[in-house]
Amino acid sequence: MKEAASGLEQKFCRFDEDLTVQADGLTIEGYASRFGACDQGGDIVQAGAYKSSLARLMAEGRRVKMLWQHDPAQPIGIWDEIREDATGLWVKGRLLEGVARGREAAELIRAGAIDGLSIGYRTKRSAKDDGGRRLLTELELWEVSLVTFPMLPSARVAAKGFDPLEEPLRELAAALRAAGAELGGR
Repeated sequence: MKEAASGLEQKFCRFDEDLTVQADGLTIEGYASRFGACDQGGDIVQAGAYKSSLARLMAEGRRVKMLWQHDPAQPIGIWDEIREDATGLWVKGRLLEGVARGREAAELIRAGAIDGLSIGYRTKRSAKDDGGRRLLTELELWEVSLVTFPMLPSARVAAKGFDPLEEPLRELAAALRAAGAELGGR
């Protein structure tokens, strides 16, 4: 967890197989937060932590912002759908092709150079468990960012889209990585 100058806390999540970029190259979806998972800061988000915040945003006709690296000066898209499910906070949105950083983000995700999601929030209610970890029970969600270094390895973008011409190249790259790891391990 990191606290920004604005007083917002930030929590990072990785995405690779879980963050999806659709075939149009601009639609992304995945988990920005997973319930019950202890992050590297010792925090555990509890199921239902976003419920009040999401209801308030909807009632007020506002959206959670999609930012680049938590920078409020760099919005890169729009989250069209955000919901809690049994796993965590699921997001689906569009990188804006008219925004240079949005196009760059889509390419970086496809290339595997960016592999994380992070939430910007304020803690409304929390408690400590017996191990001293902070159990986050109510959060005010402000933004979900695409980031380089996530704090929660299991929060990921889910679908990267499918280009039948790229799949053989991905398989070849995976085979070469595996062979390199095997050779390096001898």
